[in-house]
Amino acid sequence: MEVGGVRCEALPSPTARSARAAKLLTAFIALILSLPAGELTAQAKIGMIPVGASELRDSVSLFSTDRAALMRRWTVEYSPARRARFTAFYTDWRNRLAKVDFAKLGQEGRIDYVLLDNRLRSELDQLKREEKLAADMAPLVPFAGVITGFEEARRRFEKVDAPAAAKALAVIAAQSDSLTRATREKKAGSATRPERIVALRTIGYLGDLQTTLRNWQRFSAGYDPTFSWWTADPYRRANEAITRYTTAIREVIVGQKQGEEEPIIGDPIGAEGVKADLGFEMIAYTAEELIALAEREFLWIEAEQKKASREMGFGDDWRAALEAVKQAYVPPGEQPALIRRLATEAVAFITERDLVTVPPLSDEIWRMEMMSPRQQLVSPFFLGGEIIQVSYPTDSMAHDDKLMSMRGNNPHFSMATVHHELIPGHHLQGYMTSRYNTHRQAFSTPFWGEGWALYWEMLLWDAGFPRTPQDRMGMLFWRSHRLARIIFSLRVHLGTMTPQEAIDLLVTRVGHERANAEAEVRRSFNGTYSPLYQAAYMMGGLQIRALHRELVQGGRMTDKQFHDAILQGGRMPIEMVRARLLGVPLTRDYRASWKFIQ
Repeated sequence: MEVGGVRCEALPSPTARSARAAKLLTAFIALILSLPAGELTAQAKIGMIPVGASELRDSVSLFSTDRAALMRRWTVEYSPARRARFTAFYTDWRNRLAKVDFAKLGQEGRIDYVLLDNRLRSELDQLKREEKLAADMAPLVPFAGVITGFEEARRRFEKVDAPAAAKALAVIAAQSDSLTRATREKKAGSATRPERIVALRTIGYLGDLQTTLRNWQRFSAGYDPTFSWWTADPYRRANEAITRYTTAIREVIVGQKQGEEEPIIGDPIGAEGVKADLGFEMIAYTAEELIALAEREFLWIEAEQKKASREMGFGDDWRAALEAVKQAYVPPGEQPALIRRLATEAVAFITERDLVTVPPLSDEIWRMEMMSPRQQLVSPFFLGGEIIQVSYPTDSMAHDDKLMSMRGNNPHFSMATVHHELIPGHHLQGYMTSRYNTHRQAFSTPFWGEGWALYWEMLLWDAGFPRTPQDRMGMLFWRSHRLARIIFSLRVHLGTMTPQEAIDLLVTRVGHERANAEAEVRRSFNGTYSPLYQAAYMMGGLQIRALHRELVQGGRMTDKQFHDAILQGGRMPIEMVRARLLGVPLTRDYRASWKFIQ
C-alpha cells in the first residue's frame, strides 16, 4: 500500500476524499463536537478544528500492537538482547516513517507523524539510559547474564543441559554468598548517596532476576525428571543465596532494617536527562525557568491564602486558617457520602454553565472503592478514574495515623480532588479517549493527563466554584502542593535537593502533615513514576490555561467547543493540541517552540 505515493507495507493509504465522504465526515465531527455543521466547516477553514481522520491512524495502532507483543516476548529486565531487539524495532519504525511523503499528509496525519517520531526518539533514548543503569549495577550482579541466558534460551525453545545448568546454579550461589560476606564487612551507614541509589536499584533488579529464575525452573521441574534430578538442590541454594545477598544490600548499604519502611533515596536522571525529557514532552523551557515560574505562582497563592485567612478571622496567619480547615473532617464512615455529594455538585456546576459535554453514561458508570492502610502509605489522598479510590482511616490503623488521614482528606481539601479524579477530570478523560482517536494512547503524557485535571481546578476557581473561604483555602492548598511538586521533582532530579528537603518543603511551605508529605515524596521517587510526572500536573494545567486564553478568551471558540475538542483529539503533548486546534504549520522534524508562560 502507499502513503503519499510511497510504497510502505505498514502505512495505509489516505482516506478517500470524495465530496460525499467529506460531507458525511464534516457532519459527524460537527455532531461529536456539539457544533452546527456549517459552523464547524467555517472554523475548519480558518484552521481551528481539523476535518478528516489521520492517514497514519492505523499505522500508529500497528506500532502499539507490535510493541505490546514484543513486550510480552522480551520480559527480562536489563537484558542486552532485549535492548538490541527494541533498538532494532524502534529504528525500523523510524526508517518506515521517513519514507512517508509528509507534504501529502493532512494536519491530523502530520500531527501523528510528529508524535510517532517523537515517541520513537524517546524510546531509543530510554534504551541508552537503561544500558548505563545496567552498567552501574553490573559489579553487584555478576551472575545476571547467566540467569538472563537461562530464560532467553527457554524462550528460544532450547533443551536445557541439566548438568551444565546445575553447575551454573552452584556458581551463582557461591558468588552470592561471597558478595554477601563482602557487603556485611562494610560499615553500616558508610555508603555514599550514589552508592545507595545504585544499591536500591539493584535490590529491585535482584528481585526481577529471582522471578526470572523461578519461571525458568518451574517450566521443567517435575516435567523433565533429568532436569529435576540435577537442578532441584542447586536452584534452591542459589535462590536462598540471592535472598541473603539482597537482605545484606538492603540493611548495610541502603540502610533499611527488618520491618522498617524503605528510605526515600530517589534515582536522579541528572541535568541532561531532565533536558532531554522536557524536549520529548515538547516543553520549550529549561528546568530552571519552570522552577522560577513555580516560585512566582507561589506568591499569588500566598496572597490568596492570606485573603481567605482574614475572611475566616485569622488575620494573615494562613497556617492557622489551614489548620482550622483540616479539623473540619467528617466522622468515620461518612466519607463516601461526602464524595458522592462533591461529585454531584461538580457535574451540576459544569453542565449548568455548558462548559464541557458530559455523556450521561459517563456519570452513571463511575464507582468508589476504599484504599487499604498499606495503599495509604504511598497514596494518602484520592486516586481516580472510572473508580475513585478513597483514602480514609480504617479501624486497624494507629490512632495518630487515623487523625492525620482524616485531617488530610477533609471536605474542603476534597472539594478540589473529587472533580480532579472524576468529572470533568480523569474519569471523563478516560471515557472520551477510549472512544475517540484511540490510537493516540501511544502518545499519552502526564502533561495532558494530569494537566487536564489540574486545569479544571484553576478554571473552576475562576468560575466561582469555591463558595466559602474554607473551600478556597482547600483549593489553594492543592495548587501550592502542585507547585511544590514542580520545584522538588525537578530539583531532586537535577541533584540540587534531597528527598528529605522535599518533605520539609511540603510541610513548611504547603502545610502538609509530615506523614502525608513523606508518603507524597515516597510516591514520587519509588520508581513507578517518570521523572517529570509530578511536575506535569501544574505545567500541563498552565499550558491548557494559556491555550484557553488564546482561543476561548480570544473569542475563537466557546468553552464547550474548546474542551470537547481537546478530549476528542486524543492524548498528546499540549503543544500538539495547540497545533491541532490552531492549524499550526508542522514540519517533518518539528520541535517544541511554544512559549506559553506570560
